[in-house]
Amino acid sequence: MRLDTLLIHGGLEPGPAGATNVPIVQSSSFAHATAEDLEDIFRGRKTGQVYTRIGNPTTEALEKRLALLDGAVSAIATASGMAAITTAVMAIVRSGDEILASSSLFGGTFSLFRDTLSNFGIATSFVDPTDLNALAAAVNERTGLIFVETIGNPKLDVPDIPAIAAIAREAGVPLMADATVTTPYLCRGTELGADIVIHSTSKFINGTGSAIGGAIIDMGKFDWGSEKFPHFAPFVKKYRNFAFTARVRKLIHKDFGACAAPMNSFLFTEGIETLALRMDRHCENALKLARFLEAHEKVAWVNYPGLESNAGHEVATRLYKGKYGGILTFGCVDKEAAFRCINGLKLARNLANIGDAKTLVIHPASTICADFGLEEKALMGVKEEMIRVSVGIEHGADIIEDFGQALGLL
Repeated sequence: MRLDTLLIHGGLEPGPAGATNVPIVQSSSFAHATAEDLEDIFRGRKTGQVYTRIGNPTTEALEKRLALLDGAVSAIATASGMAAITTAVMAIVRSGDEILASSSLFGGTFSLFRDTLSNFGIATSFVDPTDLNALAAAVNERTGLIFVETIGNPKLDVPDIPAIAAIAREAGVPLMADATVTTPYLCRGTELGADIVIHSTSKFINGTGSAIGGAIIDMGKFDWGSEKFPHFAPFVKKYRNFAFTARVRKLIHKDFGACAAPMNSFLFTEGIETLALRMDRHCENALKLARFLEAHEKVAWVNYPGLESNAGHEVATRLYKGKYGGILTFGCVDKEAAFRCINGLKLARNLANIGDAKTLVIHPASTICADFGLEEKALMGVKEEMIRVSVGIEHGADIIEDFGQALGLL
Protein backbone atom coordinates (compact mmCIF):
# COMPACT_ATOMS: atom_id res chain seq x y z
CA MET A 1 0.00 0.00 0.00
CA ARG A 2 1.05 3.57 -0.64
CA LEU A 3 1.67 5.61 2.50
CA ASP A 4 -1.61 7.54 2.29
CA THR A 5 -3.50 4.23 2.29
CA LEU A 6 -1.21 2.66 4.88
CA LEU A 7 -2.08 5.49 7.26
CA ILE A 8 -5.71 4.38 7.16
CA HIS A 9 -5.50 0.59 6.81
CA GLY A 10 -2.00 -0.44 7.90
CA GLY A 11 -1.98 -2.79 10.88
CA LEU A 12 -5.69 -2.27 11.52
CA GLU A 13 -7.43 -5.50 12.50
CA PRO A 14 -11.19 -5.85 12.99
CA GLY A 15 -12.24 -5.41 16.60
CA PRO A 16 -15.15 -6.97 18.50
CA ALA A 17 -18.32 -7.29 16.40
CA GLY A 18 -16.37 -6.10 13.37
CA ALA A 19 -15.47 -2.69 14.83
CA THR A 20 -13.27 -0.70 12.45
CA ASN A 21 -11.79 1.51 15.18
CA VAL A 22 -9.20 0.23 17.64
CA PRO A 23 -10.97 -0.75 20.89
CA ILE A 24 -9.98 1.15 24.04
CA VAL A 25 -8.93 -1.49 26.56
CA GLN A 26 -9.11 0.64 29.70
CA SER A 27 -7.70 -1.89 32.14
CA SER A 28 -4.65 -1.79 34.38
CA SER A 29 -4.09 -5.55 34.32
CA PHE A 30 -5.22 -8.77 32.67
CA ALA A 31 -6.44 -12.06 34.17
CA HIS A 32 -5.31 -15.52 33.03
CA ALA A 33 -6.95 -18.89 33.46
CA THR A 34 -4.14 -20.70 35.25
CA ALA A 35 -0.98 -19.98 37.21
CA GLU A 36 0.93 -21.88 34.51
CA ASP A 37 -0.34 -19.49 31.82
CA LEU A 38 0.89 -16.43 33.68
CA GLU A 39 4.25 -18.06 34.44
CA ASP A 40 4.71 -18.84 30.74
CA ILE A 41 4.08 -15.20 29.82
CA PHE A 42 6.52 -13.89 32.43
CA ARG A 43 9.19 -16.34 31.27
CA GLY A 44 8.65 -15.45 27.62
CA ARG A 45 7.40 -18.88 26.58
CA LYS A 46 4.15 -17.40 25.26
CA THR A 47 2.75 -13.96 24.53
CA GLY A 48 -0.01 -12.25 26.44
CA GLN A 49 -1.02 -9.10 28.28
CA VAL A 50 -0.07 -8.76 31.94
CA TYR A 51 -0.08 -5.13 33.08
CA THR A 52 -0.63 -1.91 31.14
CA ARG A 53 2.71 -0.49 32.30
CA ILE A 54 4.29 -3.31 30.28
CA GLY A 55 1.76 -3.68 27.48
CA ASN A 56 -1.86 -3.03 26.52
CA PRO A 57 -3.90 -4.15 23.47
CA THR A 58 -4.81 -0.59 22.46
CA THR A 59 -1.22 0.59 22.78
CA GLU A 60 0.02 -2.52 20.96
CA ALA A 61 -2.26 -1.67 18.02
CA LEU A 62 -0.77 1.84 17.90
CA GLU A 63 2.78 0.44 18.04
CA LYS A 64 2.13 -1.91 15.12
CA ARG A 65 0.81 0.96 13.01
CA LEU A 66 3.71 3.28 13.86
CA ALA A 67 6.26 0.58 12.98
CA LEU A 68 4.58 0.04 9.62
CA LEU A 69 4.57 3.75 8.83
CA ASP A 70 8.32 4.08 9.36
CA GLY A 71 9.20 0.72 7.77
CA ALA A 72 10.60 -0.48 11.09
CA VAL A 73 10.70 -3.83 12.89
CA SER A 74 8.93 -2.52 15.98
CA ALA A 75 7.77 0.49 17.95
CA ILE A 76 7.29 1.26 21.64
CA ALA A 77 4.72 3.86 22.72
CA THR A 78 5.52 6.03 25.73
CA ALA A 79 3.84 8.59 27.96
CA SER A 80 5.38 11.59 26.14
CA GLY A 81 7.96 12.55 23.56
CA MET A 82 10.47 13.29 26.32
CA ALA A 83 9.74 9.87 27.84
CA ALA A 84 10.54 8.29 24.47
CA ILE A 85 13.88 10.10 24.23
CA THR A 86 14.85 9.39 27.84
CA THR A 87 13.89 5.71 27.63
CA ALA A 88 15.66 5.13 24.31
CA VAL A 89 18.83 6.98 25.33
CA MET A 90 19.09 5.24 28.70
CA ALA A 91 18.86 1.88 26.97
CA ILE A 92 22.01 2.67 24.99
CA VAL A 93 24.42 4.83 26.99
CA ARG A 94 25.87 4.15 30.42
CA SER A 95 27.91 6.12 32.93
CA GLY A 96 31.13 7.21 31.28
CA ASP A 97 29.66 7.30 27.79
CA GLU A 98 29.12 10.44 25.73
CA ILE A 99 26.30 11.61 23.47
CA LEU A 100 27.07 13.65 20.38
CA ALA A 101 24.01 15.83 19.86
CA SER A 102 22.75 18.60 17.65
CA SER A 103 23.27 22.01 19.23
CA SER A 104 19.87 23.19 17.99
CA LEU A 105 17.67 20.77 19.88
CA PHE A 106 14.24 21.36 21.37
CA GLY A 107 14.73 22.95 24.79
CA GLY A 108 13.45 19.94 26.75
CA THR A 109 15.87 17.60 25.00
CA PHE A 110 18.74 20.07 25.42
CA SER A 111 18.03 20.25 29.16
CA LEU A 112 17.82 16.45 29.46
CA PHE A 113 21.22 16.01 27.83
CA ARG A 114 22.98 18.96 29.48
CA ASP A 115 21.57 18.78 33.00
CA THR A 116 19.81 15.54 33.89
CA LEU A 117 21.97 12.94 32.15
CA SER A 118 25.15 14.58 33.42
CA ASN A 119 24.01 13.56 36.92
CA PHE A 120 24.30 9.94 35.75
CA GLY A 121 27.83 10.40 34.44
CA ILE A 122 26.74 10.76 30.81
CA ALA A 123 28.29 13.76 29.07
CA THR A 124 26.97 15.45 25.91
CA SER A 125 28.86 17.35 23.23
CA PHE A 126 26.72 19.77 21.23
CA VAL A 127 27.68 20.33 17.59
CA ASP A 128 26.12 22.19 14.65
CA PRO A 129 24.29 19.32 12.88
CA THR A 130 24.66 20.95 9.47
CA ASP A 131 28.47 20.92 9.76
CA LEU A 132 29.36 17.35 8.78
CA ASN A 133 33.08 17.89 9.28
CA ALA A 134 32.53 19.16 12.82
CA LEU A 135 30.28 16.20 13.58
CA ALA A 136 32.81 13.67 12.31
CA ALA A 137 35.63 15.38 14.23
CA ALA A 138 33.63 15.36 17.47
CA VAL A 139 33.28 11.56 17.55
CA ASN A 140 35.63 9.89 20.03
CA GLU A 141 36.09 6.50 21.70
CA ARG A 142 33.54 7.35 24.40
CA THR A 143 30.79 8.36 21.96
CA GLY A 144 27.89 5.95 22.33
CA LEU A 145 25.16 7.74 20.41
CA ILE A 146 24.55 10.50 17.87
CA PHE A 147 21.26 12.41 18.29
CA VAL A 148 19.71 14.91 15.86
CA GLU A 149 16.32 16.30 14.85
CA THR A 150 15.12 15.96 11.26
CA ILE A 151 14.23 19.67 11.34
CA GLY A 152 15.42 21.57 14.40
CA ASN A 153 12.83 23.06 16.72
CA PRO A 154 12.82 26.06 16.86
CA LYS A 155 15.99 26.78 14.84
CA LEU A 156 14.55 24.99 11.78
CA ASP A 157 17.98 23.94 10.55
CA VAL A 158 17.93 20.88 8.29
CA PRO A 159 20.69 18.32 8.89
CA ASP A 160 21.61 15.90 6.11
CA ILE A 161 20.43 12.81 8.02
CA PRO A 162 21.68 10.17 5.54
CA ALA A 163 25.14 11.79 5.57
CA ILE A 164 25.14 11.84 9.39
CA ALA A 165 24.05 8.18 9.34
CA ALA A 166 27.19 7.41 7.34
CA ILE A 167 29.32 9.14 10.00
CA ALA A 168 27.56 7.10 12.69
CA ARG A 169 28.14 3.84 10.83
CA GLU A 170 31.82 4.66 10.40
CA ALA A 171 32.06 5.27 14.15
CA GLY A 172 30.09 2.12 14.98
CA VAL A 173 27.44 4.00 16.97
CA PRO A 174 23.68 4.32 16.44
CA LEU A 175 22.02 7.41 15.03
CA MET A 176 18.81 8.49 16.77
CA ALA A 177 16.65 11.02 14.91
CA ASP A 178 13.71 12.92 16.39
CA ALA A 179 11.28 13.14 13.45
CA THR A 180 8.46 14.91 15.28
CA VAL A 181 8.42 17.90 12.91
CA THR A 182 8.57 15.87 9.69
CA THR A 183 6.50 12.78 10.68
CA PRO A 184 6.61 9.59 8.58
CA TYR A 185 4.56 11.38 5.93
CA LEU A 186 7.41 13.67 4.87
CA CYS A 187 10.07 10.99 5.26
CA ARG A 188 9.85 7.44 6.61
CA GLY A 189 12.49 6.26 9.04
CA THR A 190 13.65 3.58 6.65
CA GLU A 191 14.45 6.31 4.11
CA LEU A 192 16.37 8.50 6.56
CA GLY A 193 19.03 5.94 7.43
CA ALA A 194 18.63 6.51 11.18
CA ASP A 195 18.79 3.46 13.46
CA ILE A 196 16.16 4.72 15.91
CA VAL A 197 13.44 7.28 15.22
CA ILE A 198 11.63 9.27 17.89
CA HIS A 199 8.19 10.83 17.58
CA SER A 200 6.35 13.06 19.98
CA THR A 201 2.94 11.68 19.06
CA SER A 202 1.43 14.61 20.97
CA LYS A 203 2.12 16.78 17.93
CA PHE A 204 1.26 16.20 14.26
CA ILE A 205 0.46 12.49 14.66
CA ASN A 206 -2.28 13.37 17.13
CA GLY A 207 -3.20 16.57 15.31
CA THR A 208 -5.70 17.98 17.80
CA GLY A 209 -3.68 18.79 20.92
CA SER A 210 -5.84 16.35 22.91
CA ALA A 211 -3.24 13.93 24.28
CA ILE A 212 0.42 13.56 25.28
CA GLY A 213 2.53 10.66 24.03
CA GLY A 214 5.70 9.54 22.34
CA ALA A 215 7.13 6.64 20.38
CA ILE A 216 10.47 4.86 19.95
CA ILE A 217 10.82 3.33 16.49
CA ASP A 218 13.42 0.56 16.09
CA MET A 219 14.61 0.11 12.52
CA GLY A 220 16.25 -3.19 13.48
CA LYS A 221 19.40 -2.59 11.41
CA PHE A 222 22.08 -1.60 13.93
CA ASP A 223 24.66 -4.18 15.01
CA TRP A 224 24.26 -4.24 18.79
CA GLY A 225 26.61 -7.20 18.98
CA SER A 226 29.76 -5.10 18.74
CA GLU A 227 32.22 -4.87 21.64
CA LYS A 228 31.13 -1.27 22.20
CA PHE A 229 27.77 -2.45 23.57
CA PRO A 230 28.44 -5.44 25.88
CA HIS A 231 25.23 -4.71 27.79
CA PHE A 232 23.30 -5.78 24.68
CA ALA A 233 24.98 -9.21 24.41
CA PRO A 234 22.23 -11.32 26.03
CA PHE A 235 19.57 -9.53 24.00
CA VAL A 236 21.43 -9.98 20.71
CA LYS A 237 21.84 -13.69 21.43
CA LYS A 238 18.15 -14.21 22.12
CA TYR A 239 16.39 -11.56 20.03
CA ARG A 240 18.79 -10.83 17.13
CA ASN A 241 17.63 -7.73 15.23
CA PHE A 242 15.00 -7.06 17.92
CA ALA A 243 17.77 -6.66 20.52
CA PHE A 244 17.21 -2.94 21.04
CA THR A 245 13.44 -3.31 21.41
CA ALA A 246 13.91 -6.20 23.82
CA ARG A 247 16.34 -4.30 26.05
CA VAL A 248 14.03 -1.27 26.10
CA ARG A 249 10.89 -3.29 26.86
CA LYS A 250 12.32 -5.73 29.40
CA LEU A 251 14.45 -3.24 31.33
CA ILE A 252 14.25 0.51 30.77
CA HIS A 253 10.62 0.92 29.71
CA LYS A 254 9.40 -1.54 32.34
CA ASP A 255 11.48 -0.05 35.15
CA PHE A 256 10.98 3.65 34.36
CA GLY A 257 7.25 3.11 33.92
CA ALA A 258 6.66 5.87 31.37
CA CYS A 259 3.98 3.89 29.57
CA ALA A 260 1.30 5.18 27.21
CA ALA A 261 -2.27 5.48 28.49
CA PRO A 262 -4.77 3.35 26.51
CA MET A 263 -7.08 6.31 25.84
CA ASN A 264 -4.17 8.35 24.47
CA SER A 265 -3.06 5.43 22.29
CA PHE A 266 -6.58 5.32 20.84
CA LEU A 267 -6.50 9.05 20.08
CA PHE A 268 -3.18 8.66 18.26
CA THR A 269 -4.49 5.80 16.11
CA GLU A 270 -7.38 8.09 15.14
CA GLY A 271 -4.98 10.93 14.32
CA ILE A 272 -2.81 8.74 12.11
CA GLU A 273 -5.65 8.25 9.64
CA THR A 274 -5.75 11.94 8.64
CA LEU A 275 -2.00 12.61 8.87
CA ALA A 276 -1.48 12.83 5.10
CA LEU A 277 -4.30 15.32 4.57
CA ARG A 278 -3.25 17.46 7.53
CA MET A 279 0.46 17.52 6.73
CA ASP A 280 -0.26 18.57 3.16
CA ARG A 281 -2.30 21.52 4.47
CA HIS A 282 0.20 22.36 7.25
CA CYS A 283 3.02 22.53 4.69
CA GLU A 284 0.96 24.44 2.14
CA ASN A 285 -0.19 27.03 4.66
CA ALA A 286 3.26 27.42 6.20
CA LEU A 287 4.81 28.21 2.83
CA LYS A 288 2.08 30.75 2.04
CA LEU A 289 2.51 32.44 5.41
CA ALA A 290 6.31 32.43 5.12
CA ARG A 291 6.16 34.18 1.75
CA PHE A 292 3.67 36.72 3.08
CA LEU A 293 5.85 37.49 6.11
CA GLU A 294 9.00 37.67 3.99
CA ALA A 295 7.44 40.51 2.02
CA HIS A 296 5.99 42.38 5.02
CA GLU A 297 7.66 45.65 5.99
CA LYS A 298 7.19 45.07 9.75
CA VAL A 299 9.00 41.70 9.65
CA ALA A 300 12.78 41.72 10.09
CA TRP A 301 13.43 38.15 8.94
CA VAL A 302 11.69 34.83 8.25
CA ASN A 303 13.05 31.32 8.79
CA TYR A 304 11.34 28.50 6.91
CA PRO A 305 13.06 25.71 4.93
CA GLY A 306 10.51 26.08 2.14
CA LEU A 307 11.85 29.51 1.15
CA GLU A 308 14.38 29.31 -1.65
CA SER A 309 16.62 31.72 0.27
CA ASN A 310 16.76 29.43 3.32
CA ALA A 311 20.04 27.68 4.14
CA GLY A 312 18.28 24.34 4.60
CA HIS A 313 16.16 24.52 1.45
CA GLU A 314 18.26 22.18 -0.72
CA VAL A 315 18.59 19.44 1.90
CA ALA A 316 14.91 19.67 2.88
CA THR A 317 13.85 19.47 -0.76
CA ARG A 318 15.96 16.37 -1.27
CA LEU A 319 14.92 14.57 1.92
CA TYR A 320 11.30 15.60 2.40
CA LYS A 321 9.75 15.31 -1.05
CA GLY A 322 9.39 19.03 -1.63
CA LYS A 323 7.50 19.62 1.62
CA TYR A 324 8.98 21.60 4.48
CA GLY A 325 6.88 21.06 7.60
CA GLY A 326 4.35 23.19 9.43
CA ILE A 327 6.69 25.26 11.63
CA LEU A 328 8.22 28.66 10.86
CA THR A 329 9.79 31.46 12.84
CA PHE A 330 10.01 35.17 12.14
CA GLY A 331 11.45 38.22 13.81
CA CYS A 332 9.89 41.55 14.66
CA VAL A 333 12.01 44.62 15.46
CA ASP A 334 12.45 43.59 19.11
CA LYS A 335 10.85 41.65 21.97
CA GLU A 336 8.26 44.36 22.65
CA ALA A 337 7.10 44.28 19.05
CA ALA A 338 6.95 40.46 19.14
CA PHE A 339 4.71 40.63 22.23
CA ARG A 340 2.44 43.21 20.59
CA CYS A 341 2.14 41.03 17.51
CA ILE A 342 1.25 37.95 19.58
CA ASN A 343 -1.27 39.93 21.64
CA GLY A 344 -2.84 41.30 18.47
CA LEU A 345 -3.56 37.90 16.92
CA LYS A 346 -7.20 36.85 16.96
CA LEU A 347 -7.15 33.44 15.24
CA ALA A 348 -3.81 32.01 16.36
CA ARG A 349 -3.55 30.63 19.90
CA ASN A 350 -0.67 31.62 22.18
CA LEU A 351 0.46 28.36 23.82
CA ALA A 352 3.34 25.89 24.23
CA ASN A 353 2.66 23.24 21.62
CA ILE A 354 3.07 22.47 17.93
CA GLY A 355 1.28 20.21 15.48
CA ASP A 356 -2.29 21.17 16.35
CA ALA A 357 -4.95 21.65 13.69
CA LYS A 358 -5.12 25.23 14.97
CA THR A 359 -2.42 27.83 14.29
CA LEU A 360 -0.29 28.29 17.40
CA VAL A 361 2.29 30.91 18.35
CA ILE A 362 4.78 31.38 21.15
CA HIS A 363 7.67 33.65 22.12
CA PRO A 364 10.35 30.99 22.79
CA ALA A 365 12.95 33.24 24.47
CA SER A 366 10.63 34.13 27.36
CA THR A 367 8.87 30.77 27.71
CA ILE A 368 10.15 27.36 26.62
CA CYS A 369 13.76 28.60 26.47
CA ALA A 370 13.59 31.03 29.40
CA ASP A 371 15.96 28.97 31.58
CA PHE A 372 18.81 29.04 29.06
CA GLY A 373 21.57 31.64 28.83
CA LEU A 374 22.30 33.83 25.84
CA GLU A 375 24.95 31.48 24.47
CA GLU A 376 22.66 28.48 24.68
CA LYS A 377 19.77 30.39 23.10
CA ALA A 378 22.08 31.33 20.24
CA LEU A 379 22.95 27.66 19.71
CA MET A 380 19.25 26.84 19.56
CA GLY A 381 18.55 29.74 17.19
CA VAL A 382 16.39 31.55 19.73
CA LYS A 383 16.31 35.35 19.51
CA GLU A 384 14.49 37.90 21.65
CA GLU A 385 12.51 39.22 18.69
CA MET A 386 11.50 35.73 17.47
CA ILE A 387 7.99 34.29 17.24
CA ARG A 388 7.52 30.58 16.51
CA VAL A 389 4.43 29.68 14.50
CA SER A 390 2.95 26.20 14.22
CA VAL A 391 0.82 26.80 11.16
CA GLY A 392 -2.58 25.13 11.32
CA ILE A 393 -4.96 23.71 8.75
CA GLU A 394 -7.39 26.64 8.66
CA HIS A 395 -7.96 28.38 5.32
CA GLY A 396 -4.62 29.88 4.35
CA ALA A 397 -6.12 33.29 3.60
CA ASP A 398 -7.57 33.53 7.12
CA ILE A 399 -4.21 32.78 8.67
CA ILE A 400 -2.48 35.42 6.54
CA GLU A 401 -5.18 37.99 7.30
CA ASP A 402 -4.78 37.35 11.03
CA PHE A 403 -1.02 37.95 10.95
CA GLY A 404 -1.49 40.89 8.62
CA GLN A 405 -3.85 42.69 11.01
CA ALA A 406 -1.63 41.91 14.02
CA LEU A 407 1.50 43.23 12.28
CA GLY A 408 -0.53 46.30 11.27
CA LEU A 409 -0.78 47.19 14.96
CA LEU A 410 3.02 47.59 15.28
